[in-house]
Amino acid sequence: QVQLEESGGGLVQPGGSLRVSCVLSGFTVADYAIGWFRQAPGKEREGVACMSAKDVRIYYTRSVKGRFTASRDNAKNTVYLQMNSLKSEDTAVYYCARGSSYHSGSDCHPFDFGSWGHGTQVTVSS
Repeated sequence: QVQLEESGGGLVQPGGSLRVSCVLSGFTVADYAIGWFRQAPGKEREGVACMSAKDVRIYYTRSVKGRFTASRDNAKNTVYLQMNSLKSEDTAVYYCARGSSYHSGSDCHPFDFGSWGHGTQVTVSS
C-alpha cells in the first residue's frame, strides 16, 4: 500500500527557513518521481519541485528557484523540501506526491502524480 506522510510545517517569519519532510512507504522510493506541491486558500494546487526517478532531473517552479531545495534520502524513505528566504506568498498547504517511474522531471503538474499525502501547513507571517 502506497503511503505518503508530510511533516515539519509551521509558522515562520518572512526571511526565515523551514524544512518539510515526507515519509514514503509501500514502494521503492528511488524508482519513482516525487513531487512537492502547494495550495493556498482560493488558489489551484501548483507544482513547487519535482524530482525524476533517481534524481536525474529536478524541476523548480520559477518563484522558488534559488530559495527551495528538494532532496531525497532513499535509505530513510524520506524526501525533503528545504525552504529558505520564505515570503508571505509561500503560505500554503504543502503536499508530497508520487509520480511514475518515467516522469522526466522537466515539469511539475499535479495531474502527473497519482498518490498524495494529506499535506502540512506552512504559514509565513510576522
